[in-house]
Amino acid sequence: MTTNILPLLPIMIPFFSGIIMLFIGKRPVAHRVIAAISGLLLILSSLWLIIEVYQNGTMVTFLGNWASPFGISLVMDMAAVLLITTTAIITFLTVIYSFQTIGIEREKFYYYVMIMFMITGINGAFSTGDIFNMFVFFEVFLLASYVLITLGGTKIQLQEGFKYIVVNIIASNFFVLGLAYLYSVTGSLNMADISNKLSGFDGSFSIMSLIAIVFLFVFATKAGLFPLYFWLPGSYYAPPMPILIFFGALLTKVGVYAIARTYSLFFMDNTAFTHQLLLFLALITIVMGCIGALSFSDMKKIIIYNIIIAVGIILVGVAMMDESGMLGALYYLIHDMIIKAALFMLVGFLIYRTGQTNADKLGGLIKQHPFVGVMFFVAALALAGVPPLSGFYGKLFIVQSAFENGQHIAGIVVLASSLVVLYSVMNLFIKVFWGEEMDFTTLRPVKSDKILFASIAMVIVSIAFGLAADALYPLFEMAAQSFYDPSSYSEYITEVE
Repeated sequence: MTTNILPLLPIMIPFFSGIIMLFIGKRPVAHRVIAAISGLLLILSSLWLIIEVYQNGTMVTFLGNWASPFGISLVMDMAAVLLITTTAIITFLTVIYSFQTIGIEREKFYYYVMIMFMITGINGAFSTGDIFNMFVFFEVFLLASYVLITLGGTKIQLQEGFKYIVVNIIASNFFVLGLAYLYSVTGSLNMADISNKLSGFDGSFSIMSLIAIVFLFVFATKAGLFPLYFWLPGSYYAPPMPILIFFGALLTKVGVYAIARTYSLFFMDNTAFTHQLLLFLALITIVMGCIGALSFSDMKKIIIYNIIIAVGIILVGVAMMDESGMLGALYYLIHDMIIKAALFMLVGFLIYRTGQTNADKLGGLIKQHPFVGVMFFVAALALAGVPPLSGFYGKLFIVQSAFENGQHIAGIVVLASSLVVLYSVMNLFIKVFWGEEMDFTTLRPVKSDKILFASIAMVIVSIAFGLAADALYPLFEMAAQSFYDPSSYSEYITEVE
């Protein structure tokens, strides 16, 4: 039994990059170079993984010379490598974006180090085959995020950072509690082994329902699911834009992934309770996110509430737990990671240039930045799911699944949310770019080449993802199978002697 190094690269590259930056001290330029190179290496290694997994199937690596279920395993199925690839692209472009936006003081105090450690935890959570090590990787990226949300020490960062830390510590304690309950029932922490044991479970379903509620509480808190999203708008609003990009595009999606993975592997025997509860909370989340998106004129808050809407839409697909539902959930998950990063980058550029977050105080910027206006318009259409852009395919499969499963209200809510999303972002676009002209002499004469490069590149990635959706279908079909057919994920455990 040997350890395959390839599945370890998405974890090792950012981890050792962070260690190297710590050793070289407060040298921002060197940190920039190392972080950018690390982002490129992550992209290359993740693309390599996609090719390997597509050709040869799920890759499993056993650590410490102990085979599963006794040792720690990393399981690179197609879902994991697609998420890791998307994370790598966002990481690289957001690092470039940070060069002109985060500020030299934050760079001196190990901003890029914390980013690399956060990506280590995120990639580990996506790829681990061990539920306890999912907890460990959650703590890795959360510890880095605690530093990032307070880095700079502004009043709003400290206020919201304290709330963010307290909420996540409470959720982490419940995570340990859920692990203890699950281990007491199954005697294992390997997710594939747990799934196999629970497939023949003849004990009380009440204990499994309790465990499902505990896990849902934990991951719903991380993902921003109703009613546990109360901390998210304020906490995400507080840090500088590059940190908000990482948080909005990546952190909530780890919670969504964890719900999908655990609910597909552990809680399939009582879906009338567990998955119907998840569906109900997802629909309420969509409604509350829509209310928030319509209630503000602040550019950051509008996009932040659109994060909450997207979480609900994805989890509607997860709650269906069939092929169409999971295909839609995965398409929409990847789409939302990309498009939220793109929109936050564009909004960040507008704030950087104007010094304003309130759209009502802006207007006529199409004359100053016509290409940015076009990019914002395209990103807004993609966010709303206008075909053939990236948001369309995920919603199509999710709505199809909802109607096929008799969940007509869920399908209608998802469709109606598209109109709300379209209105909220198009209203923002019209105010900022076509409204009454603001005083252009107040615009800041700042360098923005790297900001615009990253922003436009991210929009182009979104466009390419939408146009290539048909070509990428075999990859997403493979990725969805490990959820709606959990035996395809857990079959590697039977090959271990």
